[in-house]
Amino acid sequence: MSAPTSTTGDLAWVLTPLLELPGVQHAVVATGDGLVEGASPGLDRASGERVAAMTATLHAAARAFTTAFTDVEAPRLAQTVVESDQGFAIVVPAGNNTTLALFAEPGAKLGDIAYQMQVQVTALTRAMNAPARRPDTAARP
Repeated sequence: MSAPTSTTGDLAWVLTPLLELPGVQHAVVATGDGLVEGASPGLDRASGERVAAMTATLHAAARAFTTAFTDVEAPRLAQTVVESDQGFAIVVPAGNNTTLALFAEPGAKLGDIAYQMQVQVTALTRAMNAPARRPDTAARP
């Protein structure tokens, strides 16, 4: 399935390379408290908001689940994957208080998707941590 590459939201640019991968159907950038920062165009606003809210819930549950097994109070998650007959939902932390989530069809190559998600997380983290530009006053008379 070929996904459209236009996106909506301030941080949607991070989704374009993911949406170009074979099998990827939708993607969302969300805050840690479940607000949409960017979403793929095929996802209506209500669905995007539900996905963003669920990413926060899913990651909180994954942390609690890991803590229950390990007694480590604040485990750092690398990714959370949910497999169903409809495909794969993948959520990764994407910097401070941000997550990147996508949904891919059952035959998608998860290794390629996971790699590209990490590339996009790195780009997003750099962009969010970049200092604000200041006007170059030295060049002006």
